[in-house]
Amino acid sequence: MSHEQDAAVDVLARLYATILSRQGADGSKSYTASLLAGGPETICRKIGEEAAEVTVEGLKGDGPAITRESADLIYHLMVLWADAGVRPGDVWAELARREGVSGHAEKAARDPTPAPGGEGGGR
Repeated sequence: MSHEQDAAVDVLARLYATILSRQGADGSKSYTASLLAGGPETICRKIGEEAAEVTVEGLKGDGPAITRESADLIYHLMVLWADAGVRPGDVWAELARREGVSGHAEKAARDPTPAPGGEGGGR
């Protein structure tokens, strides 16, 4: 792993540890604690908002704004993971499992609902 990759993993690990440390903390003093206290409904609403903001900036092609909004989205995803008891390693392992598998084949394997037009793997 390169130094840059090591640094990225370290940042994510520190962020997740910080999020975990906010569980049960005073929501008036910690934004993360307030999200966790609000439960999945609050957290998922924020994820939806952040995903929409990434989408808007992506359509604009604004690289720096995409970077900022992506950081917000990743943070809120990690809050959800902490709330749900999902560890980053679980997500990384799932990504590793999918490595080298066609996206269409992977989706079809986990979603048997027929797609419009009769092909499997649609929603």
